[in-house]
Amino acid sequence: MAVQEARGEAGAAGAHGGGCTCGDCPHGAREGHRRAVAEFLLRRDEFAAGQGLPAAVAHSASASRQWVSEELTQSAEIVAARSRAEGQAWLARLGRRTVGAVWAAVVALLLVQALTAIGAGWTAARTAGLLAALVMAGALTAASWFHRARGGALAPVIGEDNRLSTSRAVAAAWVLFVAYAVLLLAGRLAAASAPGERDALLSGLELARGAGVVTVLAVVCGIAVLVRRVVGLRVLAQRLQKVPADRPRAADLLTDDAGRGTFADLQYVVISAVALLFAAVRLARRPDQLPDLPWGLAVVVLVSAATYLAGKYAEGGRPVILSVVRAREAGDLDAPIRTGDDIEIRGAGFVPPGAGGADRLSRMAVRIGPVHVHVPLVPVTGGFSNPTDTVLTVPVPADVEPGRVEVQVITAAGVETNRYAIDVTE
Repeated sequence: MAVQEARGEAGAAGAHGGGCTCGDCPHGAREGHRRAVAEFLLRRDEFAAGQGLPAAVAHSASASRQWVSEELTQSAEIVAARSRAEGQAWLARLGRRTVGAVWAAVVALLLVQALTAIGAGWTAARTAGLLAALVMAGALTAASWFHRARGGALAPVIGEDNRLSTSRAVAAAWVLFVAYAVLLLAGRLAAASAPGERDALLSGLELARGAGVVTVLAVVCGIAVLVRRVVGLRVLAQRLQKVPADRPRAADLLTDDAGRGTFADLQYVVISAVALLFAAVRLARRPDQLPDLPWGLAVVVLVSAATYLAGKYAEGGRPVILSVVRAREAGDLDAPIRTGDDIEIRGAGFVPPGAGGADRLSRMAVRIGPVHVHVPLVPVTGGFSNPTDTVLTVPVPADVEPGRVEVQVITAAGVETNRYAIDVTE
């Protein structure tokens, strides 16, 4: 009996040891990704220290470099596959968590209303606010169910690159707030019995009362649509490099694709959050009309939106080759470029933002004449010395005919650099 129980526990551990295929089971994908990353880092550091090389290639620097690069590329592909599986499982969990967060917000609203009602008494506005929150929570729960495999209610704010979109998140926040305000007024209007009260509520929906909020809503929604169009056109024109992320992160709202903080995104989120907070306080104080956002604050939000849009136009750029020289090791004589030599390509933008992983770096290639050469991965402790964003080192293959040939780099995002001519001698 004990043996059977032990076998059952071992089978369960193996089923969830990184290759689990159970429906909606995140443990196997998460554990598999963790183990694959640990194995890859260990293997990379071993190669960086000169360990693990077979005797057949250890005598040749170029052969050992190529062998190490192929081994790391295969290992990186396993890590990438595990990462994608973990990202899908994480999105499924996120869908359930968004539902919990929505209903937690409803409970928090109820508690705040109950505390503020002490002494002042429960009012019809509080009842209408709670009913509006329940309607919004029900709608978001339904949306989460339909998009349960793509992050639940957050699916509309996840961009095509699998990152949280700052423009969509800000626009969605304003849309939800305005929808809640209208539902609040609708609930109060349905409960109003006196004609004067109904007329006052209807006048609260006039444009003169909520012109600031309506203007901000129109601008942020327009910015969300325009940014998507701008980014798409710049990617197609090869003026912007985009690589998909494994999964969205909250930090995407404040950072670029490489995870670095950006001023344009940060100021847009902060100013929009402050304006939303002010509008929420105005709505709580005057629940009989749309929040009258002052024009001064509305203009601040519009300036912030314009700054964010200008930042989207300014970011990115095509990769460029500035020079190509023969790679020279210590003790080598100066000589022209010949087939079999290593060349050093200097420039900028070779590694797109977010493409610093080994699986993305291994997709880089260099076109030397008619021959495509894959850029070898050269490991060092903690990373790679080749390729980098400004320098690539590749061998000139024997298939390249002597003479004047053109060199062109193809990045992991599929963007091609300018052509740079070099002379290859026999």
